[in-house]
Amino acid sequence: MDITNIVKTALQEMIVPELNSIKKENAEIKTSLVLISKRLDDMNSHLVDQSRRIDETNKRIDAVREELNGRIDETNNRIDAVRTELTGKIEEVRTELTGRINETNKGIEAVREGLTKKIDTVREELAQEIRDVRIELRAEIAKTNTRIDCLYEVIVRRDEHHKLEQRVANLERDVSELKRRLAA
Repeated sequence: MDITNIVKTALQEMIVPELNSIKKENAEIKTSLVLISKRLDDMNSHLVDQSRRIDETNKRIDAVREELNGRIDETNNRIDAVRTELTGKIEEVRTELTGRINETNKGIEAVREGLTKKIDTVREELAQEIRDVRIELRAEIAKTNTRIDCLYEVIVRRDEHHKLEQRVANLERDVSELKRRLAA
């Protein structure tokens, strides 16, 4: 047994300090593990709290989304109603304006026809007036020509009268000269 004791003692001397050191390390690891576990528990509770807050926030977001969707739907419905109303009013205005335009066009056409008739009447009256004025002017020109001819004749007679007066004056001088010669 000696060898057994020696081997046992040798093993104890070698292994026991190692075992003590392993136990010590194991105790430190357990302590660390407890601390880590506690930190993990704290983090886990924090994550649970954050998850709960996220869920509450998601619920509020869902409620706001539903409310906004409802408002958007209401707004879309109002927009559709206004669009329908405006489309109807636009159609009414278009119909009314088309009617007014057609009436205005008819009025313009009637005025155009009336003006065309008046223009034709005035044209005919002016043509007749021009013909009448031409006739009057021709008559006046004929009268003026007659008066010019008479005036020419008077001027010619005056000229002839003047010549005759000149001849008579010359003859009277000649006769006076002859009388004076005879008397002398």
